[in-house]
Amino acid sequence: YIISITLILYFCTVNETVLFYSESILIKYILSYLLLLCPLLIFCQENNIPTIDGLGQVQDSTGFVPSRTDTIDYEFQSTDTLRLDSSAASSVIEAPIIYSAQDSIITSLNAQKVFLYNNSKITYQDIELTAYYIELDMQTREVYAEGIMDSTGTLTQKPLFKDRNEEYESQTLRYNFKTQKGIITDVVTKQGEGFIHSERTKKILPDVFLLTNGKYTVCDADHPHFYLHLTKAKVISNDKIITGPAYMVLEDFPIYFPILPFGYFPSSTTYSSGIMIPSYGEEINRGFYLRDGGYYWAANEYFDIAVRGDIYSNGSWEGKFNTNYRKRYKYNGGLNFNYALNKSGEDWMGTLSKQKQFSVSWTHSQDAKANPGQVFSARVNLSTSGYDKQNAVTTQDYLSTTKSSNISFTKQFQNTPFNASINLGHTQNSRDTTIGLTLPEFTINMSKIYPFRNKNRVGPAKWYHDFGITYTGNIRNTITAKEHEVLKKSLTKDWGNGMKHSIPITLPGFNILNYFTFSPAISYNEKWYFKKNSYEYRPDEVAKDGSHVFVKTENKFNRVYDYSFSLGTSTSIYGNYMPLNPKSKISMIRHKITPQVSFSYRPDFGASRYGYWQAVQTDSIGTIRYFDVNNGGAYGGSPSRGASGSINFSLSNNVEMKVLDVLKETSTDQAQTSGESSETAAGTDNKTNAQQYKKVSIIDDLRFGGSYNLIADSLNLSTINIQARTTIQGVTVSATGTLDPYMINEQGVRINKFAWNARKGLGKLGRLTNANLSFGMQFQSKKGQNEASANQELVEGEEKVLPGTYSDYVDFNIPWDVNFQYSLVYTGATRPNEKGRTTQTLNINGNLNLTEKWRVTMTTNFDIMAGEFSHTNFNITRDLHCWQMNFNVTPFGYRKSYMFTINARSMILKDLKLTKNRSYMDN
Repeated sequence: YIISITLILYFCTVNETVLFYSESILIKYILSYLLLLCPLLIFCQENNIPTIDGLGQVQDSTGFVPSRTDTIDYEFQSTDTLRLDSSAASSVIEAPIIYSAQDSIITSLNAQKVFLYNNSKITYQDIELTAYYIELDMQTREVYAEGIMDSTGTLTQKPLFKDRNEEYESQTLRYNFKTQKGIITDVVTKQGEGFIHSERTKKILPDVFLLTNGKYTVCDADHPHFYLHLTKAKVISNDKIITGPAYMVLEDFPIYFPILPFGYFPSSTTYSSGIMIPSYGEEINRGFYLRDGGYYWAANEYFDIAVRGDIYSNGSWEGKFNTNYRKRYKYNGGLNFNYALNKSGEDWMGTLSKQKQFSVSWTHSQDAKANPGQVFSARVNLSTSGYDKQNAVTTQDYLSTTKSSNISFTKQFQNTPFNASINLGHTQNSRDTTIGLTLPEFTINMSKIYPFRNKNRVGPAKWYHDFGITYTGNIRNTITAKEHEVLKKSLTKDWGNGMKHSIPITLPGFNILNYFTFSPAISYNEKWYFKKNSYEYRPDEVAKDGSHVFVKTENKFNRVYDYSFSLGTSTSIYGNYMPLNPKSKISMIRHKITPQVSFSYRPDFGASRYGYWQAVQTDSIGTIRYFDVNNGGAYGGSPSRGASGSINFSLSNNVEMKVLDVLKETSTDQAQTSGESSETAAGTDNKTNAQQYKKVSIIDDLRFGGSYNLIADSLNLSTINIQARTTIQGVTVSATGTLDPYMINEQGVRINKFAWNARKGLGKLGRLTNANLSFGMQFQSKKGQNEASANQELVEGEEKVLPGTYSDYVDFNIPWDVNFQYSLVYTGATRPNEKGRTTQTLNINGNLNLTEKWRVTMTTNFDIMAGEFSHTNFNITRDLHCWQMNFNVTPFGYRKSYMFTINARSMILKDLKLTKNRSYMDN
């Protein structure tokens, strides 16, 4: 009795039980004694006498603490913590088991069980279990959980078991903390891209499960649209799924044949090495094929390698090598190399042809913070001219006719005005198979310095302090040739190389009349070549170009220099027009004119003392022509013949007007009508005071420019370049053109005769040699604009990456949008009796959502003058939840083809598809 009373008082003191409230601690102890005395006596009679551990906690013979710290409020919430004596059960339970429930917690000390009801929760180390009902057996260390049916017959508060990164939802669950084994019924768990449904699952190890009558699917619906029925399977979490006999079930319809005797599904959350299963199909021309089969090697966290290949039954094949690399905070990039051999025709018919193509692409970028003083970058896109035509996957690759590459290293010398760079470059045109290489190009730059400025200057600046000088040095080795010839060219004879120095000098400027600012400058350029041409007239021999003039190239140092002087000025002139009508909504129209005039002088570098031009007889009657001895140089030929004292001029125009903002005026009137303005009652004209105007651009830019050579004996006036740009209702319209003020003869050569004197009407302004007019329009539904804007904000806020670089990505948020690009190009006549040529093209692309699931995409190009469509493509996509249907068709042209595909969305089941197609290779 004394021991019982002592334990009760000590228990109340240590745990500060909150089950009973009173103003007096003594009353609380007495009540505790009266209420707990009887249960304790019974408890003692059952020879299950509680003891006190080293921490002052009461514990029974099982090692569990039967006492609880409960908080009972109006929601009947309770939180219990079960603790074990470390000496008694440390080998079994290594941490406290914390449990709670919303409705009630019932403890059976005799059965050593705890029953939890409604939103029950148990936490043990990394394990967390929630359910409606949980039964915890303290003796066997087992836990049982289940949900509850609501009024609609739906099972709610299903057992949800979380173990580290794993999560399982089931109908019932039984788990043993000691053995870490359990039995789970009707469980659904996510493994990689797929989901596992199982009627009965046995957990035999922390990450290993055995199941019967299971379902494997990539459909996230509660009742999947399709699945593989697994008679039995073994699941290793975040690693693999191994199945026994399995068959497909589509919309609850079983497809027993073909049956899979076994299956293997990787479900790793990290990338790993493995075999890449090829896709299959058929082409009429190249035959049956297997594509993109190979091996992927996940080397480490810094790089990976993928080796793939395509093979066709007629003998065509392609090999593909790809690697990606990345070092955090340093650099990242990727390399692709493809080599293809395409066969067409039949050998026995004598029509067999073989075409070898290759493609190389490489990208490398450096983190800006890695080394601010130096940067290395690469962007390589090189291929044979026929590769994209025969192996292009996307329309963009097929339509691309030009490619370029650049590899560069730039070094900034700290605390100096110098920086240097070295570049390797390439350009190519697949239409004429021309390729240009620059290997290498070295450049050193010096930013502008002011040699006469003093850092510690005292007093006002002098005029000579504005004397500035810059320098650019360049070394280049380059060649331009046909694709099949470039590797056969001689490095010493055919490659062009040299060095160029550019020294612009800025002289002090000055003002006249406070409106005109004059800026004088001197430019000096010098080129060093290591080759020089010499020409010879041979009347008895004919050269490749049909003439009798032969060229001979000598390897010798050749210095070519030129210089010029310029003086320029500019100002701005404003003109304002105010409407006479006081009620006009136009407040003012402003016309801004910006004239620019400069004078430049360059001597005659065709004089014999420079030695840049060689006089050579070209025919038997003694005709003399001048040939450039530096023709084909890396930086171009020699300076042009004839002195130049040119006046360069340009005139830029900008027209804007201020228009009354109608919306803001209307809102002011409404405020006055509602009585919100007290000044209206006093007779104040608030409408006039609240008027606000907005700028409207009429002409963004209208520019004329040309030059007049004061020294030339004829054709002094250059062509006049015209540029215009304006914006109409958000659509930018731009136009360019070139006017030649001189006439041409029967051979198309310009003669010293002004069009002003020879033509009539607008033709007096000159001959229009070329012109271009272009504009684009975009139309989009209002709903699409709002949703697209909201999605963009979501993406920017969450830093979500959308797969916009993938051709099969579909944004179903925009109901429809259409884009038009119109272009008109005029090319003037080259002979007096000819007519100019006009081309008009219209590029159209758009998207249309017929429903939330149907989407149509179209792109085409229409030649208005010829009345024909060029490359046209339609794509129809149907969202089938876990499946996708796609129909892509090019109805005519070289790429005439179609492909119809129904496939599972998941990449792990990419071969689960139905395909019908006709390749453009069969045309």
